[in-house]
Amino acid sequence: MRTAQAAAYLGVAIPTLRTWRHRRRGPKSFRMEGHVVYRLVELDAYLDACEAADSRSNPELNPLNQARPKRDRSGRRVSERWAA
Repeated sequence: MRTAQAAAYLGVAIPTLRTWRHRRRGPKSFRMEGHVVYRLVELDAYLDACEAADSRSNPELNPLNQARPKRDRSGRRVSERWAA
């Protein structure tokens, strides 16, 4: 899939996809017959990785789901090392 098609598939602008490629971010690409191309499998893997890194899609990353730190009576955090 060429750059324009890949950008449309990902829902980003063509210059954005080019910038990601030059910065070595985004989906894996390669050159074929002088054109930059992307495999559909790589585009899907990139989307899956983005979804896994998003705290709204991955409850484990959501800071609101994290346990609140223990505090003493004055409201200061209690270190787990020193807590008895």
